[in-house]
Amino acid sequence: MGRRPARCYRQIKNKPYPKSRYCRGVPDPKIRIYDVGMKKKGVDEFSHCVHLVSWEKENVSSEALEAARIACNKYMTKHAGKDAFHLRVRVHPFHVLRINKMLSCAGADRLQTGMRGAFGKPQGVCARVAIGQVLLSVRCKANNAVHATEALRRAKFKFPGRQKIIESRKWGFTKFNRNDYLKLKSEGRILPDGVNAKLLGCHGRLSNRAPGQAFLSDDIVA
Repeated sequence: MGRRPARCYRQIKNKPYPKSRYCRGVPDPKIRIYDVGMKKKGVDEFSHCVHLVSWEKENVSSEALEAARIACNKYMTKHAGKDAFHLRVRVHPFHVLRINKMLSCAGADRLQTGMRGAFGKPQGVCARVAIGQVLLSVRCKANNAVHATEALRRAKFKFPGRQKIIESRKWGFTKFNRNDYLKLKSEGRILPDGVNAKLLGCHGRLSNRAPGQAFLSDDIVA
């Protein structure tokens, strides 16, 4: 018997049901890789970021996430180059889907109990997605932002429901706007931390700061 279509499990109707010691025998998710491309490139390498945002509250199967990742990665590798982007899948399939298998052969009524004890066995996993939640993110340079938008448009066809493609105002995967990031970096207040960045604030003991990393707030200076 083939896999039951994911449209049967699209609506979020019940509580989260994750894998645990009470829920055993769960099949592995189809998606095993969540970061693709130049994931070791520093925060300064890629300034632009494009998001694929869910516009519905629904379940997204692990098969759909894997298909979208492959479609986006394939387009970006072909048109932008394999060293020109970093793709990240932002949702993880932790919710377990169940199926109460029914026999359809002759004399099935003698072999099964129908809806008695119909809790079901684990069949697959999916991600529970909210409205406005980011599904995929691509960071790249400014000249490849058009390719990232088209790659996410192609990945959008792998998901049920509605999604929107939004070009972020932030610098890469950080929480800082591009102009603020450049300003803070010129002041020496940004500390690179992998694909992210730390802000050196004005709080704490000055004796604990490294030379050149002691910053005073504007009201103290005034």
